[in-house]
Amino acid sequence: MTRILRTMQRRAAWSTIVLAAAMVAGTLLVAMTAFIQPANAGKAPVYTGLLSSTAVDGYDVVAYFTQGKPVEGSSDFTTEWNGVTWRFASADNLAAFKANPEKYAPQYGGYCAWAVSQGYTAKADPDAWTIIEDKLYLNYDKNVQATWAADIPGNIGKADSNWPKVLE
Repeated sequence: MTRILRTMQRRAAWSTIVLAAAMVAGTLLVAMTAFIQPANAGKAPVYTGLLSSTAVDGYDVVAYFTQGKPVEGSSDFTTEWNGVTWRFASADNLAAFKANPEKYAPQYGGYCAWAVSQGYTAKADPDAWTIIEDKLYLNYDKNVQATWAADIPGNIGKADSNWPKVLE
């Protein structure tokens, strides 16, 4: 009788282990599908980073125009536009963006302007920015921005030609 009980306990223990392993595998599979896109899905039209749904790392895009510098946005002032969340430092900036998002949103979906001019995409740093002819451009970093600035009209022309094809 004791032998039968031990056998039943071992089977129950193995069943528990197999069930736990199956649950872990299932959880991993579900988590992985959140990051897998079909080969033809392309890149998002607005850059947000891998684990984010916030544009421009949460910086207020209106502040570049009104304050002349990068200003972090607040979760108190947000809107959804073009499939992502945009944050603002004030209700006034939020209202300005809602009234005319194309005016304030960075060119090329917030991807690095230099990268787009070269035919690919790269993340952008909110501190590597410039406004040209009332349009906001972001770059990967200040070094890349200096390279981009060497021929702004030419690079904008090339980037305009590549956009949005670089998302494919």
